[in-house]
Amino acid sequence: MIDSVKYENGKLYIIDQTKLPTILEVLEIDDIKDCWDAIKQLKVRGAPAIGIAAAYGVVLGTRNADESSFEGFYTEFKKASEYLASSRPTAVNLFWALERMDRTVLENKALAVKEIKELLEKEAILIHEEDAETCRRIGENGLEVLKDGMTVLTHCNAGRLATAKYGTALAPIYVGKERGINIKVFADETRPLLQGARLTAFELQEAGVDVTLITDNMAAMVMSKGWIDAVIVGCDRVAANGDTANKIGTYGVALLAKAHNIPFYIAGPLSTIDLNTLTGKDIPIEEREPSEIINGFGKQTAPTDIKVFNPAFDVTPNELITGIITEKGIARPPYNVSLKELFDK
Repeated sequence: MIDSVKYENGKLYIIDQTKLPTILEVLEIDDIKDCWDAIKQLKVRGAPAIGIAAAYGVVLGTRNADESSFEGFYTEFKKASEYLASSRPTAVNLFWALERMDRTVLENKALAVKEIKELLEKEAILIHEEDAETCRRIGENGLEVLKDGMTVLTHCNAGRLATAKYGTALAPIYVGKERGINIKVFADETRPLLQGARLTAFELQEAGVDVTLITDNMAAMVMSKGWIDAVIVGCDRVAANGDTANKIGTYGVALLAKAHNIPFYIAGPLSTIDLNTLTGKDIPIEEREPSEIINGFGKQTAPTDIKVFNPAFDVTPNELITGIITEKGIARPPYNVSLKELFDK
């Protein structure tokens, strides 16, 4: 499979994930407005991939910025950064990447603006490359809790489409397959945008992984049959106490796993852990348009004027989480201690 995000010759290329699984279309982006739209409209999605795209978006947005003075350039840089930050509020990687780009500018403000622009491009490429390595390490650490022949259930898409490579929740499956360790997967459909059906099922099948697609309301039945050995999902923001925001429906899956004594794991890079956010109550939750439910994929399935509540994410309390798999190891309760220790490494 081609990369979900690619940067080449000064242009950003992304797979338009709104067209999958029936159409594989690669978008060419050379304008910050198109980058903002790609993030907002979920053409590129997944917390790590959003961060990567935003970093490149900064490069695109400042390419023609004023070079006569640092102050003039920095004003335009901040405008571009704040614009990209407005695209989606929940995934912390977006803000982490933008802050890293900001730090690059400020640490080199004594240089000519042209050189700062070159350093911004290098930093965006580095963020991209680091994510691929980070995901591989998440996969290696995730294999510590999995064995050949086990079956995991996952929700939404936290695979290679959501990152630079390998994914987060799916990284142990991909790394395991490279090593001859075969893990079966049940993928929740993930309403209302069907990221599990359209994306997870698609990419796992393309990779030759044994994957079974189920609707969200089948998870309890599948667990009750003893078919699931572990649940692994991704994350969009992890609070300092371990409370985790992920795609809507994750909280329900965690409750089901608890009821069936199935270990429930979060997988994500340290950049998704926000120690400045103390608990899940402090995580802003994005709410999306009613049309995603009323007219999902172009077919009306509800009354036109019906009231709709459409949060994109929910928060899973830390007491339901068995462990948080990162590139630095697996954090376990109490998370307010173990997560900080991972950063100290």
